[in-house]
Amino acid sequence: MEAKSSSIMAPQDLGTKLTALVVDDNRISRKIHQKLLNSVGIMKNQGVGNGKEAVDIHCYGQSFDLILMDMDMPIMNGIEATKILRSMGICSMIVGVSSRSMESEIQEFMEAGLDDYQVKPLTNAKLKSILDKIKPNFTFK
Repeated sequence: MEAKSSSIMAPQDLGTKLTALVVDDNRISRKIHQKLLNSVGIMKNQGVGNGKEAVDIHCYGQSFDLILMDMDMPIMNGIEATKILRSMGICSMIVGVSSRSMESEIQEFMEAGLDDYQVKPLTNAKLKSILDKIKPNFTFK
């Protein structure tokens, strides 16, 4: 009798399989978001300081399941970076994470190609709502 192989992962293993990129010019915000991702089991995450670096890292062949994108950054802002990433065929979930709360600014960011928008600060609850869209069975550590 042959042993059946199972491709079903335990829910706690899903987080360790996800990768994330945090794009924020504020080093403290970037580190906080990376620690938040780590705390829920997304250990493969890295941060960059502006939209150009986010585009460049994809040009060098890296890819991510989730991109947390700030709106206001020097060199290349989040709107421009999101448009370029989408034009490159990047299908990662891109979530705008910004302190902007005016509907017109959020709408412009969403129209650039975002999948979701969250007002800073990012919290466990906001992160869970994002992850539910990527992996509905994701469970926090």
